[in-house]
Amino acid sequence: MDPLIVTVAPTGAEVAPAQTPYLPYTAQMLGETAAACRAAGAAMIHVHGRCDDGRPTQDVETYRAFAAAVRTHSDLVLQFSTGGAVGMTPQERAVNLELRPEMATLTCGTVNFGDDVFENPFPVMRGILARMREFGVTPELEIFDLGHLDNARRLERAGLLTFPCHVDIVLGVPGGAEGSVENLVDIVRRLPSGSSWSVAGIGRAQLPLAATAIAMGGHVRVGLEDNLYYAKGQLARNEELVARVVRIAAELQRPVATPDEARELLGLRRTTVR
Repeated sequence: MDPLIVTVAPTGAEVAPAQTPYLPYTAQMLGETAAACRAAGAAMIHVHGRCDDGRPTQDVETYRAFAAAVRTHSDLVLQFSTGGAVGMTPQERAVNLELRPEMATLTCGTVNFGDDVFENPFPVMRGILARMREFGVTPELEIFDLGHLDNARRLERAGLLTFPCHVDIVLGVPGGAEGSVENLVDIVRRLPSGSSWSVAGIGRAQLPLAATAIAMGGHVRVGLEDNLYYAKGQLARNEELVARVVRIAAELQRPVATPDEARELLGLRRTTVR
């Protein structure tokens, strides 16, 4: 198996600072979290922008400050979100790509998101991909349901994507595919040959899906964006969630990738955010 790439998603767009004291919603907090997660074994960080009061934002200058903080404190692979928050326009969501992060996410279809709808029709997907090509940003495909993988194949047939590529399978969102091992295995079996993949389990699904992915040869995303708790009633710190995955990998004798090893596996070149 390839070395395990551990991605940390420390902030997200939906978790409020009032829900946990460990949410890194300022640049300084994010830099400190990046350092702690790198020391714990993370190789990549998935970045969402936040205003000083914790509200989600895709503001370019916020992302510039967040990226600088990550770079100052660590050598983690820098991945931006183009999902933003539910209700943001496609233009808002993609504006951060002009900073040229190493990777950025592309959500491959519309999905119910709790009581809301996270809208990703084909014009939105095509527009975000065009911006990624313009700025030389490598996509990570976000798959919330099996149909999203079919959407990605349609984008490939249109010449907008090239497989193999890296896929993040997000399971357990209320409205998306359930966070079950069966769903993970089913989606992985249908991935285009040569694709690398990670799993992001939501809430209580995070731990069992992470352990399954390690055993299957996939990669893992953890963090407060997806799960606030280390155990029932016990709020987690991002670095604790990373460290637990690293310990499980060690028990399974699976080496953990450094950021540079992750770049090699994913075909990335470290870039300087502009």
